[in-house]
Amino acid sequence: MSTSQIGQVVVGGVDGALDKLVVPGYSRIGSALRRHWWPADAPRFDHPVDVVVTGASSGLGAAAVQGLAELGARVHLVGRSRDRLAGVAGAIRARMPAADLVVHECDISDLAAVGGLVSTLRRTVDAVHAVIHCAGVMPPERIETPQGHESAFATHVLGPFLLTQGLRPLLRADGDGRVVFVTSGGAYSAELSDDRESTEGEYRGIRAYARTKRMQITLAEQLAGAYPDPRDPAVHSMHPGWAGTPGVTDSLPGFAKVLRPILRSPADGADTMVWLAAAPEAARTTGRLWHDRRPRGTHYLPWQSDDPGARQRLWDTCVAAAAPYLSTD
Repeated sequence: MSTSQIGQVVVGGVDGALDKLVVPGYSRIGSALRRHWWPADAPRFDHPVDVVVTGASSGLGAAAVQGLAELGARVHLVGRSRDRLAGVAGAIRARMPAADLVVHECDISDLAAVGGLVSTLRRTVDAVHAVIHCAGVMPPERIETPQGHESAFATHVLGPFLLTQGLRPLLRADGDGRVVFVTSGGAYSAELSDDRESTEGEYRGIRAYARTKRMQITLAEQLAGAYPDPRDPAVHSMHPGWAGTPGVTDSLPGFAKVLRPILRSPADGADTMVWLAAAPEAARTTGRLWHDRRPRGTHYLPWQSDDPGARQRLWDTCVAAAAPYLSTD
């Protein structure tokens, strides 16, 4: 065995141990160590590209917008509050006056609004290089969207599915397109459930969050399988580890307080989603789950897997929910 091969074995062992121990792997400790061996940074785009980022009004989404703007992308910021999006765009332009940023007010959990966003983008953009699904919610009580869906399921699964399917022609037009679902390490604690709308038993926001984050991993695999054409985008999921964002501090204040010294910065948490949107390596495979620029297992234990029936029922539910809002123009 050569020296380089031995080095790869050692790195793989350390990296795997960080993952299984969870705390060092998901915290800033993990990214600080992995930076010594992970793939090179993505190069600046060599031609103008359009990238769509949902959940762009704060936290990981806002950090991803800045990272992509630094690489030369025109970034479409999507969120529920135009004022907050404008604030993010203004702060980025203050640092980068040439940043090309477009604001779109849209609640990703509202399928009619997502359909409208798709129509707007298809009228105004010739191609989309990447879509990053970063919008996230952890409601303390069960809330239904205008279409009657539970809000976490609609925000994390149905809205992203509709947006991806609706923008597929623009992603194909790019020729090197990518779709990134921003899931969570919490998905490892949940199995793929048929209680997609969280109607069974007492509602718990953290459980609905983990379940729908598991669904995102599954859905990324399914979309990857449904996009066989070489012109189709690569579809991946990634989890950012534990980052100090408003979503974490507001929804999990105790967790954030205890782990504050080792939480990742938003930019650190957003690193892999920016890398997946821009690096050549990310387009060479599809349907993978990533963390710190490296593919990861989709389940904590290697012999665990999704129930095939639950996978099919998830897909069928997404197709049926999105169908009324998908235009054929």
